[in-house]
Amino acid sequence: MYLGFWKKIKKPFLAIAPMADVTDLAFRRMFVKYSKCGGANKYVTWTEFVSADGLALAGEEGRKRLLRAFDYIEAERPIVAQIFGSNPEHIEKAVVMVRELGFDGVDINMGCPDRSVEKQKAGAALMKNPELAKEIILSAKRGAKGKDREIPVSVKTRLGYNKDELEKWLPKILEAEPALVTIHARTRKELSLVKAKWERVKRAVEIRDEVQAGLKEKTLIAGNGDVASREDALQKIKESGADGAMVGRALFGNPWFFSTGKRCDLKNSKRSDLEEVASYVSVKEKLNALVEHTKLFEKLCEYKNFSVMKKHYKAYCHGFLGAKELRIKLMEAESGGEVEELVREFIVRSE
Repeated sequence: MYLGFWKKIKKPFLAIAPMADVTDLAFRRMFVKYSKCGGANKYVTWTEFVSADGLALAGEEGRKRLLRAFDYIEAERPIVAQIFGSNPEHIEKAVVMVRELGFDGVDINMGCPDRSVEKQKAGAALMKNPELAKEIILSAKRGAKGKDREIPVSVKTRLGYNKDELEKWLPKILEAEPALVTIHARTRKELSLVKAKWERVKRAVEIRDEVQAGLKEKTLIAGNGDVASREDALQKIKESGADGAMVGRALFGNPWFFSTGKRCDLKNSKRSDLEEVASYVSVKEKLNALVEHTKLFEKLCEYKNFSVMKKHYKAYCHGFLGAKELRIKLMEAESGGEVEELVREFIVRSE
């Protein structure tokens, strides 16, 4: 088993969850500025996922477009590229590209419920085919090992497809000895409509220990789902015995997540009474970050539709007087310039 950087990283670790049309370079750059102050191992970065079939089969121009999702800067390290697919040969070729791009690791998506992904027998659909899932991991490990360097292979998945089958599903993955398995503590059927079952992450740790009892080094286990704050993540890790936690929705509108530890009490415009808050984030600071994020999106993600950025505005504009009205106006904006003007007008009126 090759753990790569996972062997050295301080435990417990926290990670930015891979989210389609969210975890792009602009989004990640905001965290570099506002959360990386604690050092390179403050958290682990994941990219958006990219199709392994596309990387393996597309022409030069098509491949270049796909690889835009894999743009990154050194300050984001450690950084893991995520891919999806169901063809072992294509997975291996895609992992070779990821390795050659200098990523610290590669992750195979085995939990995405998107219909277009599942039609390719990839993502969550792989939970219906454990043998293929195992073959894919082994293929990825072949691509991950080069003459000059090797990168660790990890998997992000769920408890099961229509029902919780962790005891049946997880051991098959562990047979391939990935460096890390992240468990989104819900089934594919449940999506994010029910509370994440972190007690099942605890069970995943137990299964790992049982299956890999004879190994000198074991696959790391991380949990995912309903993490509200940094302290909440650390508490969930402690209770489950996991090696780390992956954070998703709580990151929206909060690039300070990993540095402050808690979302500040913006509604009452005073210091939060929560412990270990490193800095107070005012409404003005929050809105200035919204503008900064928008401009970064226009600069770094020009290949995407501007409307993609608007999913962040609800999170940035929340919990303060006039937030709803500002948010409605922002949803109609068509450029970073318009967004900046709307925010500046709001700040002037509020002061």
